[in-house]
Amino acid sequence: MKNLLLGLSLSLLASSAFAADAIVAEPAPVFSWTGGYIGLQAGYAWGSGNIDQISGPGFVDTDPDGFLGGLYGGYNYQMSNNIVIGAELDVVYANVDGSGEIFTAPGVPSGFDATEELNWSGAARLRLGYAVDRVLPYIAGGVAFGDVDISSNAPGGSSFGKTFTGWTIGVGLDYAMTDNLLLRGEYRYTDFGSKSFGDPVNADVDLKTNEVRLGIAYKF
Repeated sequence: MKNLLLGLSLSLLASSAFAADAIVAEPAPVFSWTGGYIGLQAGYAWGSGNIDQISGPGFVDTDPDGFLGGLYGGYNYQMSNNIVIGAELDVVYANVDGSGEIFTAPGVPSGFDATEELNWSGAARLRLGYAVDRVLPYIAGGVAFGDVDISSNAPGGSSFGKTFTGWTIGVGLDYAMTDNLLLRGEYRYTDFGSKSFGDPVNADVDLKTNEVRLGIAYKF
């Protein structure tokens, strides 16, 4: 009887050990960043702008800032070594503006102001990141576009706008909350370049911005 009980006990222990090994040996599913995504984003921008008169000494330094929000979407491909490459497009509505006093010469104010305003912006970027399971730090850079208006309260002043083309670079972190829901935090620097405004403005205008953005996206 004792031998029978001992045999049954050993059999139960062996069965339990085999079941435990089977459970441990089963690999957990690994998240993959490969796939397309589309999402919403919002953020805050601040920067520097300049309006320099072409045919005279007049100039204005603006410090634009404000909020922005819009859409972004793209596609990622995760390689076997966990490096992730991708391409992304985004467009945002912007309420980013700044004003400054018009100086006819250094230290000589005119008594009038000029305003520089970013109405919308967009970018086409390439991304490079390294996946740590559901966390994806990355860098991104590409071409940037922006609609910039300038206006003045000087006599005869009005509002004029042009579409600027420049470049952008940034760093960010994506986090997969679920297999389909992605959260994002990002910083980017954008140089929209310079444009010459003809008569009656007759000035060179440029704009550079720093931006902090938060986003949430759906992964297909």
